[in-house]
Amino acid sequence: MHVLVTGGAGMLGGDLVRRLADDGHDVHSIDVRPAVDLCPAGPPGQAGGVGYRHTVGDIRDTAFLTRAATGMDAVVHCASALPSYPAEQIRSIVVDGTRSVMRAARSAEVERVVHVSTTAVYGIPTDMPTAEEHPRLPCDPYSAAKAQAEEVVEEYRGTGICVPILRPKTFLGPGRLGLFAMLFEWAEEGRHFPVLGRGDVRIQMFDTFDLVDAVVTTLHAPAATADDTFNLAAAEFATLREDFQAVLDAAGHGKRVVSLPAKPALITLELLARTKLSPVYGRLSRKLMDDSYVSIDRARERLGFEPKYSNQDSLLRTYAWWREQKAAGRLGRRSGRTSRDAWRQGALALAKRVF
Repeated sequence: MHVLVTGGAGMLGGDLVRRLADDGHDVHSIDVRPAVDLCPAGPPGQAGGVGYRHTVGDIRDTAFLTRAATGMDAVVHCASALPSYPAEQIRSIVVDGTRSVMRAARSAEVERVVHVSTTAVYGIPTDMPTAEEHPRLPCDPYSAAKAQAEEVVEEYRGTGICVPILRPKTFLGPGRLGLFAMLFEWAEEGRHFPVLGRGDVRIQMFDTFDLVDAVVTTLHAPAATADDTFNLAAAEFATLREDFQAVLDAAGHGKRVVSLPAKPALITLELLARTKLSPVYGRLSRKLMDDSYVSIDRARERLGFEPKYSNQDSLLRTYAWWREQKAAGRLGRRSGRTSRDAWRQGALALAKRVF
């Protein structure tokens, strides 16, 4: 297949490019940033012996995107914004960018566009496990933009383009830092790690290996099967306390997950977020207070997809990668601009001294 991947320099996009190229497909990666270690096993421009190319460009440039999409069998739209971006920037990248992708795909007569969305479109649902039929109830600029992007994509169903929409839970794996870097750093330094309340909520995550596998499965599925919306998440997950404790245990310092009084901690985090002194944005802090897991029955039954990694598997293999990167001095600075970067901890870096 000839596949165009947007956001190809990001964590998910980079992993997907490697997998597709290793599988023997011709891959064109585009991103506003240069490609970094897309194919570390081979010389530049090759992966698994198959050529790929990376072009720096903006998905909101429809003419550029149309040229890139011409001759492609499929587009996988991974490019996105982070929830920490300013609201106007989130909407521009997520909504306007998705509209540009779909217009380009139609102009280039691409037959399939796999749209990577998020379970954040559900907002903070009370129905567990949350199924795909649950209404979109966004609760912040990021989830609102992702919900609107899905609406843009759905307009193209029935027009000759197969448009699978994938809704993964928060995903992690080697290469992912973001807020997970805070857990890893505190664990490595031999500190306890705080959770809001008792930490007995069950919050699903998803491994990037499984997400890439789901994208590939969707690319190969018959159009009548793939042209739908699918939740994606780990099949096995414990409480937040148990999952985070696995990382502290792996660190080997005998530290524990400790509880913080929920309401005072939530008020403090939201105040710090508003004053830019904490990276824990509002929806995330509220989400950590309640169960959050989805049904993956549709992906299992229609796509035959089965995730391989549990929450703890993903956390531990990401932590092992983080330790290797730290030992080699390759973690880089805390910019927080992408999922590959550790986020600035702000006031939380001072708070950790008491743990």
